Amino acid sequence: MSVPSDPLAALAAGRDPGPFALVRREGADHVDLYAGPVHRAEHLADLPLPDGPPGPRTLALVPFRQITERGFACVDDGLPLEFLEVRQHLRIPLARVLDALPDAPVRTRDAGFDISDDEYAAVVERVLTDEIGRGEGANFVIHRTLRARVQGDPLTAALAALRRLLVRERGAYWTFLVHTGARILVGASPERHVSVTDGLVEMNPISGTFRHRGAAADRAALLRFLRDEKEVEELYMVLDEELKMMAVVAEHGGQVVGPYLKEMAHLAHTEYLLAGRCSRDVRDVLRETMFAPTVTGSPMENACRVIARHERTGRRYYAGVLALLGRDEAGRQTLDAPILIRTAEITGDGELRVPVGATLVRHSTAAGEVAETHAKAAGVLAALGLGPDAPRDDDGAAVGYADDPEVRAALAARNTPLARFWLRQREAGAIAPRGLAGRRALVVDGEDTFTGMLAHQLGALGLTVDRRDWSRPGPLDGYDLVVVGPGPGDPRDATAPKMAALRAVLAELLASGRPTLAVCLGHQLLAGLLGLPLHRRDAPYQGLPRDVDLFGVTRRVGFYASFTARADADRFTGAYGPVEVSRDAVDGAVHALRGPGFAGVQFHPESVLSRDGTVVLADLLGHLLDRPALSAHGAGDRG
Repeated sequence: MSVPSDPLAALAAGRDPGPFALVRREGADHVDLYAGPVHRAEHLADLPLPDGPPGPRTLALVPFRQITERGFACVDDGLPLEFLEVRQHLRIPLARVLDALPDAPVRTRDAGFDISDDEYAAVVERVLTDEIGRGEGANFVIHRTLRARVQGDPLTAALAALRRLLVRERGAYWTFLVHTGARILVGASPERHVSVTDGLVEMNPISGTFRHRGAAADRAALLRFLRDEKEVEELYMVLDEELKMMAVVAEHGGQVVGPYLKEMAHLAHTEYLLAGRCSRDVRDVLRETMFAPTVTGSPMENACRVIARHERTGRRYYAGVLALLGRDEAGRQTLDAPILIRTAEITGDGELRVPVGATLVRHSTAAGEVAETHAKAAGVLAALGLGPDAPRDDDGAAVGYADDPEVRAALAARNTPLARFWLRQREAGAIAPRGLAGRRALVVDGEDTFTGMLAHQLGALGLTVDRRDWSRPGPLDGYDLVVVGPGPGDPRDATAPKMAALRAVLAELLASGRPTLAVCLGHQLLAGLLGLPLHRRDAPYQGLPRDVDLFGVTRRVGFYASFTARADADRFTGAYGPVEVSRDAVDGAVHALRGPGFAGVQFHPESVLSRDGTVVLADLLGHLLDRPALSAHGAGDRG
């Protein structure tokens, strides 16, 4: 590694190396070295991406507080958005890097979590009861931080930790060290957040955590893990949430590939890959995807509020991203951004932080989530000398089951109940029934970007779709259909501005007779206007697929709701005419309703959980649009 301006050579000679980064991507036989000055930016749009020859331009360290750029809540720790201006880029063989890195133990003292296991368990219980139970969302990630103090030179300790990660960790998307001069990030992140290459945007939701316990017991336990209802549904929920993001940044939304087993030294996870075509500026892609639901929750905006309510301190870099921006041989923009998890932050005075979090869903237990935080920290802690190494087979090889036939079959079985719509390529109008082409629809967003997926689904059915936030009132004229969409919150709250605004929109639509479809929260508000009582469910239906009877036909659909309307009859007459109800035979919970010019569904037809969602949506549109088009674009067309 004797190259000019080599930071490691400078360190060996006792000189200040200046800012630099070392990055090994998954499976690579080399390490990329980036070096250059570090600057600050206010917004992601300010990150430089100049024209020029192919290669990397900027390596950004995006802290969690950057979420304020989208107007979302956070405990603001004031950490700046910094970036390394890449003036030097070297590809160095892995073996040479390992030879140059210090092979010495990392010594620390005063190690411990910032909140105790009991305190963290109490937070878990509060989130399950007060947030998920009250309809604030389907899942939330709450973090805690292991803190310690490094003994000796912090950069030498970080380089030694990097060497241990390069040798002992596996399956990481990026294994890296970034040294800015003021702080060091060192870690092995399993998860790509978002990348853009050759106009293809990709995301990689990972969820579910299996802890290795030794080769003899792993296989049977792994198969139980792959079939565990909580683990399966947890991955489905983050898949839905990242499909929402793909619906915004990719022209036709995301296509789902997988699932796969992501094996690391201490843990195994399950993952999907999402891909779609994209023509946006990569900085815009980065902004619109802040941040991964696997480290925040869903729906995203309200997840940030929940995190701010329950976390004591700012997240610093936890759940943020490293983002490498550059250009390819054709001059097109490129982006590669791993999530900052399984990462240690070390300050110049030796303070060490290793933040970890657990995904809380309706099936969660406090004890299980406490254990998950310990397991997720294990790989970084082992590299830092604060925990044991991963289990190995008798011959010293790491345990691995990704190619096991039963494991592959268990993974493939996870796709059986999912919506085929998201598992295949599609284009606007690709599945349009007769009479829908040219119709215009407006989707009113109730603060849940499931509406982006709805827009793609409606587009595939032939409609031209606009989206509008609930807080931006506007005319409803010129649309053949208005969809009042989903969102978090209690539909019974008469004082909430969002609920009042959406009720007003629905009241106007009902009075005018304009075709109206209401989804989830919109459905609950519609049911209330029609005179049906609203109730909080005893157990939330968050991320729950069910077979339900919809007007005489059994359909598989996915629910994300803690509230429901109830009816004691299949038909009634209200202020807007006769209403037909699809309801649960046991408790009267209303799954769907329809009347002259309106319909509502408690479930999400756009969800990946709704195997029959596209068919249900097409049937509802047939009911609502069996009349001449209202817009000039579709005048005279009949459904």
